[in-house]
Amino acid sequence: MTALLDVRGLSAGYGDFQALFEVYMAVEEGETLAIIGANGAGKTTLLRTLAGLVPASSGTVRFAGADLLAVPAWKRVGHGISLVPEGRMLFPSLDVRENLLIGAHARRGGRWNLDRVIEVFPLLAPLLGRPSEVLSGGEKQAVAIGRALMANPRLMLLDEVSLGLAPLVVKQLYAALPEVVEAGTTVLVVEQDIGQAAAAADRLVCLLEGRVVLEGDPDCLTRGDIVAAYFGMKAET
Repeated sequence: MTALLDVRGLSAGYGDFQALFEVYMAVEEGETLAIIGANGAGKTTLLRTLAGLVPASSGTVRFAGADLLAVPAWKRVGHGISLVPEGRMLFPSLDVRENLLIGAHARRGGRWNLDRVIEVFPLLAPLLGRPSEVLSGGEKQAVAIGRALMANPRLMLLDEVSLGLAPLVVKQLYAALPEVVEAGTTVLVVEQDIGQAAAAADRLVCLLEGRVVLEGDPDCLTRGDIVAAYFGMKAET
């Protein structure tokens, strides 16, 4: 079966600085794949490259069997890829409802609309008319995810979901992911919290200095293996 996302030999960076080195990775339809790694491992660069915000210097990326690198960034949402960026990046001059509706600009058909997003994130219901700049961190993250879902993506790229949020809020956000996947969206999530990533994902990929150093089912990987890959140490035997 052809993977929904097939990444082969992908290298990318910023000017003279190379952040990714020949990354190989595949994501199956309906899967939740977590990318873990320390700061500077290349996690965000990988998602930004898939979204078209960072140019690839070599390698191939195929999405639903087609060449993704040939598609400009502004067209990738219409092709079924939505990015929830690190820092949420809401429009501060717009209220919650307006921020969510912006996500539907590509007019892709699907199950996700404003009512459906509110069902999954009921905390947003009383906030629809509130300016996004006054929201808490967890509320902003829920809006950012909801905005991405409004595009009815086949693949949602989640960057640092838990960053700066209280554990209870993180738990609430991750609790919504199974419903998102059940509705037909494949999830690729970047996460620094090893425990959270292992609990939420079907598979883990660990990056170290821009390279894949570990991949597998969280249930089949020992914590020692994961920690060793995360920090670039030898696994204990």
